[in-house]
Order: sequence, then C-alpha cells, then structure tokens
Amino acid sequence: MTQAQRVLDYLKEGKTITTLNAFKELGITRLAARVHELKQDGYDVKKHTISVTNRFDEKCAIAEYYYEGE
Repeated sequence: MTQAQRVLDYLKEGKTITTLNAFKELGITRLAARVHELKQDGYDVKKHTISVTNRFDEKCAIAEYYYEGE
C-alpha cells in the first residue's frame, strides 16, 4: 500500500488530517505531497485552515485536509 492510499483510506473514514496526525497515525511526513498525488489522481481532497496554538503559546495556522467523495 502506498502512503497516498493510506491517506485516502483514512480520509474516506470521514476523518480529517493534519501533518501532525499524518505523522503520528500513519507515519507520513510529507502530507501535502501525498494530497497532491491524490488530487492528480482525481480525488476531491479539500483543505481548510485552522488556528492552533504551538508549544510556545503562539497562534499558528495549519492546513486540515478532508475528503469530499463517495
């Protein structure tokens, strides 16, 4: 199974994914690259930006991906 397929299976379960989730749960470090591959293959992976607080108590914006399909 490819990393892109792992991401797709995860998203098809109705879950959202961030780079931190991808690393912790799927062992994937380049999530944006895998999402790009999925989009090139025709999958409707969307993203929105969420605000989080980092370990230095600073506000940051990160991408959260989700799947709109099947």
